[in-house]
Amino acid sequence: MSAPRFHLDQPLAPGARFSLPPGPARHAARALRLAAGDAVTLFNGQGGEYAARIERIQKDEVAVSVTGFAAIERESRLRVMLAQGISSGERMDYTLQKAVELGVTAIQPIAARRSVVKLAADRAGKRVTHWQGVVASACEQCGRNRVPAVAAPLALANWLGQRTDGRLLFLSPLAEARLADLPPPTAQDCLVAGPEGGFETDEITALLAAGAVAVRLGPRVLRTETAALAALAAMQTLWGDF
Repeated sequence: MSAPRFHLDQPLAPGARFSLPPGPARHAARALRLAAGDAVTLFNGQGGEYAARIERIQKDEVAVSVTGFAAIERESRLRVMLAQGISSGERMDYTLQKAVELGVTAIQPIAARRSVVKLAADRAGKRVTHWQGVVASACEQCGRNRVPAVAAPLALANWLGQRTDGRLLFLSPLAEARLADLPPPTAQDCLVAGPEGGFETDEITALLAAGAVAVRLGPRVLRTETAALAALAAMQTLWGDF
């Protein structure tokens, strides 16, 4: 059985000794019921992972010592940014979690007009922090040592106005092209998926004007929390490491 993995947003080095932050410490002590002497794996998202051992547990304080480093990477050779129309609550969390497991390298939440969730500036910051936590937890589970960044939400037009490179793939049930009809990517792809209800007509027009290639995922209409994940799995099968 592999050692439990914990993401820590701090420098790590062999020989270091410290106490885990409150969140990972509670998880280690209460949920996993680890004990002194148990092995754990630590990573900070900068690449590679660190072997560590629990030295002591006192209530919710978990002291660890770092015993080694392994330059292990589990990133896909396929690089895909996901521009996901913001969906409600658990749907968005699920999409981000599974997208990370499928190898997505960066995430741009899109505040589309049909997005059920409308985030004011003060709420947007808290939501991004929450989503980044979902992403980090997914990396803990799936073994990735590099944590994809979640950008601040942007309206579609604003995001299109600032992106610079990469093929733009727009998921649409009305498209004629399939992913299998496209050539392999030569750089990072940008996969765009709409929110509940899809994009408005002028948003679709803006995507096409920006050079987006509309692609369909079969004859069925997929839900917002399904579409991007199905596309990522297909892309990994066609061009990645599946």
